[in-house]
Amino acid sequence: MKVPKRLQPLVDDGMIDEVMAQLMSGKEAQVYVVRCGDSLRCAKVFKEASKRSFKQAVQYQEGRKMRNSRRARAMSKKTRYGQKEQEQAWLSAEVDALYRLAAAGVRVPEPFGFVDGVLLMELVADEDGYAAPRLDDVTLTAEQASEYHDQVMGDVVRMLCAGLVHGDLSEFNVLLDPDGPVIIDLPQAVDAAGNNNAAMMLQRDVDNMRAYFGRFAPELLTTDYGREIWALYEAGELHPEITLTGLFEQDASSVDVADLMAVIEDVREEEAERMAPAWEE
Repeated sequence: MKVPKRLQPLVDDGMIDEVMAQLMSGKEAQVYVVRCGDSLRCAKVFKEASKRSFKQAVQYQEGRKMRNSRRARAMSKKTRYGQKEQEQAWLSAEVDALYRLAAAGVRVPEPFGFVDGVLLMELVADEDGYAAPRLDDVTLTAEQASEYHDQVMGDVVRMLCAGLVHGDLSEFNVLLDPDGPVIIDLPQAVDAAGNNNAAMMLQRDVDNMRAYFGRFAPELLTTDYGREIWALYEAGELHPEITLTGLFEQDASSVDVADLMAVIEDVREEEAERMAPAWEE
């Protein structure tokens, strides 16, 4: 096929030998199958900010650490340079997440490089060598659904142990290769410790997976892995090899209202004394 304009620099530099076909076009990017030497890989071409339909970038970027203080200051402003730096940080987030999660044992595509808004990475393939299907495109047995759900929950745990929450996990961004699910699409991955929305996003990710796999294995619909995982994380008890139960018991212990009101009143009195003019002492 004709080489897309955004991929031409990678062809010119010898990183890509041939563009084979367009694999998909989504809200964030277009993905192409490319040949690099004897290997088939994916080239993910991120769309410009003005052409993307993903509108919640600020919510996802909260808590991301910026190594360069000049860039961080620029990103906090609305200048053209600041917007450019913010866009670059958003695009490089997926690359950083892929390397971080691969090192943590999460099943994600192997990244090979990131140039001018193009991410070159492993082509996740089926047993015949073709691009692996998304979960949304397959029909599972109850046994497969239960097995794959366990694998995804294990990866969710490993992601959280690595400090990240996917933030947009669903059957549309999980591929299925011969060894099971492979998680993709990570530009919106959030910092678990630094983002106030992390708990909500993890719960949503897990609920999405429960709803999908529950179509084939209805017993999964009664599980509560999301709150279990987050409670273990907050308690400092989460580790990659932990055995989950899918159960969560809400703390139902009663609150001593009288004691709570006494504490509030003490705080009010201390604040009143602190704010009192010096001549009243």
